[in-house]
Amino acid sequence: MEYKDYYKILGVSKTATKEDIRKSYKKLARKYHPDVSKVSDAEARFKEVSEAYEVLSDANKRSEYDQMGSGGFRGDPFGGRSSSSRGGASGGFSGGFGGGHSDSGYSDFFDSFFGGGASTRNRQRKPEAQTATVYLDLEDIFAGNTKRIRVQGGNSLEVKIPKGIEEGKKIRLAGKASNGGDLLLEIKLNPHPKYRLEGKDIYLDYPIAPWESALGGSVTVPTLNGSIKLKIPEGAKAGSKMRLKGRGLPGSTPGDQYVVLKVVTPVPKTDEQRAFYQQMQEMFAWDPRQSM
Repeated sequence: MEYKDYYKILGVSKTATKEDIRKSYKKLARKYHPDVSKVSDAEARFKEVSEAYEVLSDANKRSEYDQMGSGGFRGDPFGGRSSSSRGGASGGFSGGFGGGHSDSGYSDFFDSFFGGGASTRNRQRKPEAQTATVYLDLEDIFAGNTKRIRVQGGNSLEVKIPKGIEEGKKIRLAGKASNGGDLLLEIKLNPHPKYRLEGKDIYLDYPIAPWESALGGSVTVPTLNGSIKLKIPEGAKAGSKMRLKGRGLPGSTPGDQYVVLKVVTPVPKTDEQRAFYQQMQEMFAWDPRQSM
């Protein structure tokens, strides 16, 4: 059986990276595609290039190909089955591939060599991915911590939490599922005692006194990246939102933190304090419901 040098066909070295192989294949596939190429043997060259890419772009197939070497394609690489018994395949990975062509020779060869003689339909498929839910604190996704978690089945895994990952997104752990497939960890957030999250924006309900609302002033506001000073404007109303740019979840476009002002009125506990409220009522003569 004739040996085909797939590295030579694609014009790459045996140390070529997967990206090198992909770039070369795309260039040659465009050149020899039967629908556009004017080369006389374009269809045959296109099949050959596609065969080479199918093998060299797959790490397992490439490893088998490299181990077999040129000697493995001479004589009878099928363990006693001659090429004639396989429909007269003449090349190492012969038969058509790509562009909708028949794969009778090519597919049979892969069934025998890579699949242990099984048909393509019976070849073992990669196990399906499994999904699990992981509950994290807001601080974990803000800082991008490494967490050790326990998943279904009792396995304990160390997981790198990407900075700024949003709730509902998934982290893929290759081959970590109980069936040998990939494990998809869906991110859920634990309730936070101070903050709430909307997308990448963080909200904080911040209490202020009536005199701070009326007169303004400087206050200290907590953020996930340390406390900062914030100036409350004179006449600030309850429910007003003050934006702290870039203080939300990190990312290519970081979120913001919004400080939502909440005016808290102290409860009078002495006769003197009650008298003060009475004096305010008389002094302001103000009806908070006048607009209703």
